[in-house]
Amino acid sequence: MKGKNEVVFKDILVGEVWVCSGQSNMEWTVDRAVNPEQEIPAANHPKIRLFSVPKAVSDVPLKDIEKRPSWQVCSPETVKSFSAVGYFFGRELNKALDVPVGLINTSWGGTRAEAWTSKPALEAVPTCAAIITAWDDFLKTYNAQEARAKHEAAAAATKEKIEKIKAENAKPGATQQPVPGAPRPFENQQTTQHRPAVLFNGMVAPIVPYTVKGAIWYQGESNQPRAVQYQTLMPTLIADWRKQWGDELSFYIVQLAGFGNGRTWPQPVGAADTWAELQWAQLQTALRVKKSGLAVANDIGEEKDIHPRNKQEVGRRLALQALVKDYKKKDYQQWHQRWPHLWRRVRHREQNRGELEQRGRRSDDPGRRGAQRLHHRWGRQSVEVGQSRIVGKQIHVSSEEVKNPVAVRYAWTAWCPEANLINKEGFPASLFRSDKWELSTEGVESPFAAPKPAAPAAAPVPAVKPAEKDAPKALPKALSRSRSKSIFIPDLPRRAVCRIRDFSLAGVFHSGKTHHKIPGTFDKLWAML
Repeated sequence: MKGKNEVVFKDILVGEVWVCSGQSNMEWTVDRAVNPEQEIPAANHPKIRLFSVPKAVSDVPLKDIEKRPSWQVCSPETVKSFSAVGYFFGRELNKALDVPVGLINTSWGGTRAEAWTSKPALEAVPTCAAIITAWDDFLKTYNAQEARAKHEAAAAATKEKIEKIKAENAKPGATQQPVPGAPRPFENQQTTQHRPAVLFNGMVAPIVPYTVKGAIWYQGESNQPRAVQYQTLMPTLIADWRKQWGDELSFYIVQLAGFGNGRTWPQPVGAADTWAELQWAQLQTALRVKKSGLAVANDIGEEKDIHPRNKQEVGRRLALQALVKDYKKKDYQQWHQRWPHLWRRVRHREQNRGELEQRGRRSDDPGRRGAQRLHHRWGRQSVEVGQSRIVGKQIHVSSEEVKNPVAVRYAWTAWCPEANLINKEGFPASLFRSDKWELSTEGVESPFAAPKPAAPAAAPVPAVKPAEKDAPKALPKALSRSRSKSIFIPDLPRRAVCRIRDFSLAGVFHSGKTHHKIPGTFDKLWAML
């Protein structure tokens, strides 16, 4: 441009721009992902540009970024501190589309979804407005000075305990005790990043004018105590962002990867699991919200680490969603992760062309995990299925302990190394349930609410009517209400059937009896639909 002054713009690219947001698993950098010694030197991609939004908390929406950073060309020097999921996602798009790709990373570890949602959007939805009310009530009596003093006293006690344990462990022949983690720094709740809307104000509002194709989202760990609420909160966030941008942005979600979640495994069959409930909420969002999708990651998690290192595969699965749905790349259709959409196809009586199989543990691939986990439910208690096999287009699961099964669940647990139902392209099925029974996080709306017990009390044993001694010929009412229509009871006693065309298959059939686990092996499963 030339007038009185001359302004010269160089190295201008026009291409696809995506927002990368969430908490620590999105913030996780390339230099901490798998194989950084190979990935970083190879990251010379002049057509990929990187932009990182500085961390900022604000009580009002900001119009611009203070001390705005510049776009950076993707190189070994710039990529190592950039979002690994974002980079691997963008790399796949750039490779497939051969066009410039811009990635805007706006993420912050440990944060909650409500912090990334505008205040007006939260106030418009009762269950989300309850979060704001809870914070307002909490801050009325909060004293930062007293809180700091309590925190420092607790931190000092923890440090002393750590030193004692280390000293004991250092003694010859001592039994090694686990060393607690170091105490976290004090966090003033009056200015914390966890408050509703403050990250939307500081880290989303300033980039809203920028034209983007869509967003990828990896978050949820910090919302698991309120997983049922997340079924409403996440669609609210998506609708809010779309309204702010004035466009129906594509929105692709990473379902939480398998993780031990600080518990001893295996847990009793049927135990409440907030991690699974949050994964379920993510699935519901992907199924109900238009132009959204789910990258299932339950096969690449790590039991002892909430941050699985294999970000390459997470980025690839997100990219395949975009390549098929946004860019209509037919060459990638066979690799597209069909699972979240099989449910819709079943309900609409459409056909799916994918092939399914069950795989056992492979010694050459530690990321893949073992046999399929199925559970029967025949009341409100559950047992693990003894056998499963494919018959035509159905998967039959059965147990000698279950006479009249009424519901099924698959992989309904935070850490499930046995879950390995996949399609022929290698994509795992999401967890699944056909029942509509109350979840452990039902009704929990406040971030300050005390957690519910880890396992629900046993339900009373229902009386068995004479007509119910044998397996019913008609579909039970509990199942006829299921949206998936995935389970039905055939004439054969002691057998339940899960239609393989449902995206995730399998599960837990429950009864009014006490919890117990049935040992058994599983047949290999495969079927062409």
